[in-house]
Amino acid sequence: MGKVISIANQKGGVGKTTTAINLAASLAVLEKKVLIIDADPQANTTSGLNFLPDQNQDRTLYEVLYGTLDIHDALIQTEIAQLHMIPANINLVGIETEKIEEEGKEFLLKNALEPLRDDYDFILIDCSPSLGLITINALTASDSVIIPVQPEFFALEGLGKLSQTIRIIKSELNPELTIEGFLVTMFDGRTRLHNQVLDDLREHFGGLVFDTIIQRNIRLSEAPSHGKPIILYDVISNGTSNYMNFASEVIKKNSK
Repeated sequence: MGKVISIANQKGGVGKTTTAINLAASLAVLEKKVLIIDADPQANTTSGLNFLPDQNQDRTLYEVLYGTLDIHDALIQTEIAQLHMIPANINLVGIETEKIEEEGKEFLLKNALEPLRDDYDFILIDCSPSLGLITINALTASDSVIIPVQPEFFALEGLGKLSQTIRIIKSELNPELTIEGFLVTMFDGRTRLHNQVLDDLREHFGGLVFDTIIQRNIRLSEAPSHGKPIILYDVISNGTSNYMNFASEVIKKNSK
């Protein structure tokens, strides 16, 4: 049965979608069967994998959660053989209001995913920065959460709020939910602040901080505008090396 991992942080601009796309692509290149789900109405994962949000308008996560589309019919093959995607578009916002009164609304995604779990080694969910019904669905459906962290002054404060959210989901909806780990992104080892925040993270969270660090890299920033993960955009970049190392670490952690 595949492991379901949400990529989440209530703080925006921390490399969440970049991590979702490039971890998924790297796992697939390492011969794992991977599904990435765009659970953000902004649809950045969708466009970052070279699909316009207006394509396949009636075959997105919205239709799956609304109950008018079988999840198998929402799957899209990406440029990487082992990587499939379920896209999103702005219609996904409607789930927040259209399903608000429905009993069991927090389990829509969990129930939809059940028929697919044996088909993949990893299912990654790129979450919205806001804690709405869609993100609650993602966390309820997940086995664990990867939390990207930008090494800046307010990083630890934001992590406290997210950890509290995860505890609430764990106590009320998903007792099996765990933190897979904290991933430091956009790291510049030349700055004292970045090194200090990294030290603070490791002091507070110990082994939950991944060994891999994603360095600040211009090619990594450029890749989404070309609709490609970094490994297809610039295979020799530091970004490719960082995310391949991260994928290897995730595989190793889940093979114990």
